[in-house]
Amino acid sequence: MNIFDIDADISQAKTISTDFYLEPKYFKESKEKIFAHCWHWVGDADQVKDNGWVTPVDLLDGFLNEPLILSRDKQGQLHCMSNVCTHRGNLLVERPCKLNDIRCKYHGRRFQLNGDFLSMPEFKEVKDFPTEVDNLTNLPIHQWGKMLFTSLSNKIAAADFFSDMAKRVGWMPLNEFVFHPELSKDYVIDAHWALYCENYLEGFHIPFVHAGLNSVIDYGNYHVELFKYSNLQLGVAKEGELVFDLPSSSSDYGKRIAGYYFWVFPNLMFNFYPWGLSVNVVRPISSTKTKVSFLSYVWDESKLRQGAGADLHKVELEDEEIVQNVQKGVRSRFYKYGRYSVTREMGTHHFHRLIAEFMG
Repeated sequence: MNIFDIDADISQAKTISTDFYLEPKYFKESKEKIFAHCWHWVGDADQVKDNGWVTPVDLLDGFLNEPLILSRDKQGQLHCMSNVCTHRGNLLVERPCKLNDIRCKYHGRRFQLNGDFLSMPEFKEVKDFPTEVDNLTNLPIHQWGKMLFTSLSNKIAAADFFSDMAKRVGWMPLNEFVFHPELSKDYVIDAHWALYCENYLEGFHIPFVHAGLNSVIDYGNYHVELFKYSNLQLGVAKEGELVFDLPSSSSDYGKRIAGYYFWVFPNLMFNFYPWGLSVNVVRPISSTKTKVSFLSYVWDESKLRQGAGADLHKVELEDEEIVQNVQKGVRSRFYKYGRYSVTREMGTHHFHRLIAEFMG
C-alpha cells in the first residue's frame, strides 16, 4: 500500500497510514518536501517598527532552524534575509537593536540593512570579489496587517496560502490588533505535529471533548470550507452568545458567527474571535513531540473571556489530552488507518491530500 495514496473521494478514502507518524524517515523528509516549500510565520511588523531596526528570528526553531533577520532599512523598506555571514558562517545579529549597517563580529564584514555587501577588511587581493553570493540572501516577505510571513523556496505564491482568508475577514482592522504577551503561551505536546493539526481540522470531536465550547457553539450549523492550501471552519453561535458585529460587506452578514477558524497548510492556525485573534504556530520537534505557540492579538478588550474564545487554555488542554492518547494509539499493531466522516472530516481529508501531494 502506498501510504500517500489518499482517494479524492472522501466517502471511499482511507486516512493516511500510521507509518507517516511513526517512521523517522517521513518526519525527516517532511522538513524539505513540505515545510521548505510553504509559507511560515516570521513575526510582526512591530518588531521592526522604526527605520534601522533589526530583529533576529530562528525560523521554526528545533526543526527548520533557519536563522533569519527582519530589518527595516533607512528608507523604511522591510526585509527578511539570512542571518549568516557570507564569509565564514557566523551569526550576525544576536538581539533586536537599531543599526546603521550590519557588521560581523568575527572578521568585520559589513552589510547594508537590505543585505547588500558593503565592505570586508584584508580582502584586496581576493580575485573576482565581491560577487552576488557575498550579499545576504533575501527571502520573500508577505505582510498581512502586522503579520509577516516568509518562504524558504518561494515556489508557491503567498496568495495561494493566504488570499482566501484575507478576502473573508479583510474587513477587520488588523493593523489595530495589539499583541499581548501575557495572553500568549507555548505548549509542548507529546505527539506528532500532524496529529495535532488533524484534531484542529475537524469539529467532529467538539461535543465529546469540549463541553464548554459546545455550550456556546451551534454544532448542527458548524460549517467547513476548503481552499487550495487552507480551509475554514465557521463557528456559528447559539442564540444569546457573543458574536461578531459583521459589516454589511461581509459575505457572512446576518449569520451568528462566534469564530472564524482558519488553517493554513501545513502548520498555521488563525482563530478570529470578537475580541481579536489567536495565532497558533505548530512547531515540530520530533516525531513524538511538538511545540505549539499561542500568540494573542487583542482588538476589543471588553470582549475577552466571552464566547467561543473565552478560555483558550482550557480548550487547549482538552485537545492535548486527546492528541497525546492518539499518539499512543497509532503505535498499536492493530491500527494502520481509519475512514473519514463525509460530513464532519472534510478538513482532515483535505490535510491528508495535501501531505500526499507534497510527500508523494
